[in-house]
Amino acid sequence: MLKNKIQLDLVTALKSKNTEVLSVLRLLMSAVKNKEIEIQKELSDDEIIAIIQKQVKELAEAKELFQKGNRNDLVVQNEKQIAILQCYLPQELSADELELKIKQIIDQNKDIYQKNPKAIIGICMRELKSKSSSDKIIAALNKIQSV
Repeated sequence: MLKNKIQLDLVTALKSKNTEVLSVLRLLMSAVKNKEIEIQKELSDDEIIAIIQKQVKELAEAKELFQKGNRNDLVVQNEKQIAILQCYLPQELSADELELKIKQIIDQNKDIYQKNPKAIIGICMRELKSKSSSDKIIAALNKIQSV
């Protein structure tokens, strides 16, 4: 399970005194524990992946702001944090693979798609959110629908 892997890596970072990894993993585990308390059950791997994706997105947004403010020290720090978190994310689908998966979802839900093409967005997001970012899913859907 992903949570166990993160906890083991946290302990390893603690023992090896790797403060960068340790701080990122502590922040991640804190977010996971807070979510578990909120929903009062243990999170699945997909839910943990969603938390990691959210943190990566927030770090990327902060990195952009640091770049605009010429804070290169913080840009480098954010890049390292993003790299640490991305180790726990599954490999993202390529653009071609993503389009293929979306076409399969559309084929499986033809009647829904014919009645309301926008309804397919929710179905694609639910099925593909752990395999690709929401921005890429929307872009691929728009590309398919415009053809």
